[in-house]
Amino acid sequence: MPGVRIFHSFSCSLSIPFYAYGADARSMVDFVCYSSARRRAQCVSVRQASDGVGCLLEVMAHSRSVNAWTRVLKQLRLAQCVLLNIQQSLSQVWSMLKFNLLTAAIIVAASTHISAQFQEPINAAYIAAATTRVPGDDPEQFPELCDSLAARLYPIPNSRISSTTFVAAGTTLTFPDVDPTCRQFSQPQLISVDMCRVILTVATTARSHISMETWLPVDWTGRFLSIGNGGIGGCVHFDDMDYGASLGFATSGSNNGHPGLNGTLFLDNPDVVEDFVFRALLMSAQVGKKITRTFFGRSHTKSYYLGCSTGGRQGWKMAQDFPDEFDGIVAGAPAFAWTGLMSWMGTFYPLVKNAGADFPPPSLWPVIDEAILVQCDGLDGAIDGIIEDPSRCDFRPEALLCAPSKRTSCLTSRQVDIVRAVFSPLFAHGAFMYPAYEFAPGLLGVISQFYNGSTQFLYTDHWYRFTVFNDTAFNTTSLTPDSILWAQRLNPNGINTFSGDISKFRDRGSKILHYHGQMDQLISSLNSNRYYELVSETMKMSPDALDDFYRFFRISGMQHCGGGPGAWFIGSIGEGVAGLGPDENVLTAMVRWVEQGVAPDTILGTAYVNQTKELGVDYQRAHCRYPYHNVFAGWGDVKNPDDWRCVLSQL
Repeated sequence: MPGVRIFHSFSCSLSIPFYAYGADARSMVDFVCYSSARRRAQCVSVRQASDGVGCLLEVMAHSRSVNAWTRVLKQLRLAQCVLLNIQQSLSQVWSMLKFNLLTAAIIVAASTHISAQFQEPINAAYIAAATTRVPGDDPEQFPELCDSLAARLYPIPNSRISSTTFVAAGTTLTFPDVDPTCRQFSQPQLISVDMCRVILTVATTARSHISMETWLPVDWTGRFLSIGNGGIGGCVHFDDMDYGASLGFATSGSNNGHPGLNGTLFLDNPDVVEDFVFRALLMSAQVGKKITRTFFGRSHTKSYYLGCSTGGRQGWKMAQDFPDEFDGIVAGAPAFAWTGLMSWMGTFYPLVKNAGADFPPPSLWPVIDEAILVQCDGLDGAIDGIIEDPSRCDFRPEALLCAPSKRTSCLTSRQVDIVRAVFSPLFAHGAFMYPAYEFAPGLLGVISQFYNGSTQFLYTDHWYRFTVFNDTAFNTTSLTPDSILWAQRLNPNGINTFSGDISKFRDRGSKILHYHGQMDQLISSLNSNRYYELVSETMKMSPDALDDFYRFFRISGMQHCGGGPGAWFIGSIGEGVAGLGPDENVLTAMVRWVEQGVAPDTILGTAYVNQTKELGVDYQRAHCRYPYHNVFAGWGDVKNPDDWRCVLSQL
C-alpha cells in the first residue's frame, strides 16, 4: 500500500496493546495511538506519516519468541489489520481517522521483517481491555512518581521500604543480595516493560518478617498477580515477576518468610514456619495490593495467582483457607499432602543405600525407561516417546529379567524387586501416606545424587529435623513408620493443604486451573488425580459440575514444572511461554475464564526442537482436562494437535 512503511522502532509510543477474547473477537484489533514519543524497548510499529505527525499502531509489544508472531497471527485468525489513515492536520487528527484494510500479505511481510531484525525474543501482543496510568495520564511523569512513591507508602503497617525505583524496559537487573542458594531463580533478568520496582520488608511477628517486591508496569491493566515460591524456600522468582509485569499485571512476590532453599530458620521458630505455610503469600498479596492502589490511585479490578510446586500448594492453600484473596488461581504440580510428600521423598535414600550393589546402576536406567515406553507408549495410539496418560500404564519390570541368553541390558530378580519398590506408594503401619511415581521415564536425574554418597533429600532432612522434631540431631536417613505418622498428625499450620471442601472459593465465583506434568520426577502426578477425586467426593460434584470453577489439566511429557520431551510450553512460568493467546497460555486462559466466563477445554502446549525456541517448533498438543485423556486418531500426523482427541477416562 502506498505510503506505508513497516519497521521496528525503539521509541514506540503506544498506550494500549490489544487482546481479543473468544472466537468471535479474534479478528478484531483494538488500538490507541498518540503522538508523544517515549522510549520503549523491543516494540514493532506500523507508521503512516501525515503532515509530520507520526501515529503508531503497535501490534506487538510483548512476544516471548520471534516465531510466536506468526503463531499469534494464525491463532487470532487475523486476515486483516486496520491501518490508521491520517487525512487531516494535527488539529483534526483525532476526529477524522479513517480505517483502511491492510492485507494479510503485509502482515506476513511484517512478521518476516521482525524475525530478521530481532535477535532477542519479543512478546506477542498482550491483551489489555483497559490501561490505567498514573495521575495526570502522562507517561513522562512515571519515573518521577515512582521515585517518590516511598513517601506515600508509610501507612502500610510494620513495613520498611528499601527502595522505589523506575526501571526502563531493556534494563538487565541483577540480584547480588539474594541468598546464594536462590541463584537458579535470580539470574540476570532482562526487563520487558517500563515499571516501578518496589522493594520492602514486612514484619509478620516480633521475630519473623518477609522480604518482598512489587513491580508496577507503566501500562497497568488493572489486574494484580501474586507469584509463588518453590521447594522449601525462600526465593523470589524474578523471571515470573517480569512475566507478570510484561502482561500488564501489578505483580508481587516474596521470599516466603526466610531466605534461601533450606529450612534452617524453622528451628525453634514456629512463626517462620507459619510464614512458609501460608502467611508470607497472604501478607505479600495484601501489601502488594495496597502498594498498587497507592501508586495508581485506584484498586485492582481482578486478582490472580500463579505458582508451581510449593507455589502450587500455596495456591491451593489460598483456595481452601483464604478464598476471598484471588479471583483466579493457576496452581501447577502442587506439593500438597506435604507431610506425605516429604516422607515419600525420604524413602529413596535408604532404598539405594540398603540395596548396595544390587541397586540398578545409572547405565541400566535408560534400559528401564525404554522398557516403560515399549510397554505403554502405544496406549494412546501413537508411538512418539510420550505416554499421554501414565495412570493407564501397568509396567512389568520382570520383562527385563536376565536369562542365559541375555546377560546385558537386563535386571536380576533382586533388581526387579527394587524397581517395583521405586514405583510404589508409601504406607506407614498400613496407613496410606503418598502415591507412587507414575510409570514414566526420567527418574535417573533424581536417584543419581545417591550414587555419589549423598545422604537424605535436603527438603526431607530439614523438614523433619528443624520442624517436625525441632532437633538438629534427629537422623532422617531411616525414617520409621512411627516418625512418619507423627509428622502426619502434627501437620503444622495445616501445611498438608489437602481439604476437599473448596465450597467457599466456588461460592465467591473464583476459578482455579490446576495442571501437573505427567513426567514429574519430584512430585507424583498421581497425587493431583487423587486430590481432584477427593474434591469431587467431598463436594458431591461430578466432573461436569466441577468444570464450572475447577479444571485440572494433565500435561503429557512435562517434568517438574517444566522441561521434558512433551509440549510443556503452556505459559505456566516465565521461561515456558510459547504464545499469549488464552488457548495456549494458562495465565491468559485464567484471565479469560474469570473476566469473560469462557473456560478452557484444552490447553495447547508447544514443544520445541531440543527444547530450544531458536530451533523452531517440533510439535503441539492440546492437553485435555481431567478426567479426559488424549488419544491419537490413528491417521494424520502425531505432531498435529488436530489429529488427537480427548477421550473420557474411567475414574
